[in-house]
Amino acid sequence: MSRRDFTIDQWLDACHSASVKAGWWDRQVDPFGNGIILSQDHELYATKIALIHSEVSEMLEGLRKGKQDEHLPFRTQEEAEAADIGIRLFDYCKARGLDLAGAMADKMDYNAERADHKPEARNSAEGKKF
Repeated sequence: MSRRDFTIDQWLDACHSASVKAGWWDRQVDPFGNGIILSQDHELYATKIALIHSEVSEMLEGLRKGKQDEHLPFRTQEEAEAADIGIRLFDYCKARGLDLAGAMADKMDYNAERADHKPEARNSAEGKKF
């Protein structure tokens, strides 16, 4: 089976397995390069969330500058950074035991019924513009 045909759960497994194999979840790895080992799991999780955020910022820069990706020159930077967001997010969710697929389905169902997500609400004077 090609990775292009993966389900969300298969992507969760693949992203987390690759991250573990690369040593990114090894508690002896110093993510800041200053000799400090993280002492609490919440510090490690916070670092992982910050890294997801950094990928989002890199995606925005790719959009702003309209550049091709440095590592995958046949892809835009925007597209490659979107993939990095997914990889980091799926890795994190698998490590934390989060039900990403279920939560996405629940949020889509909830958002479909939200008054502030309807076009008429967004187009009103007090509506969300973006």
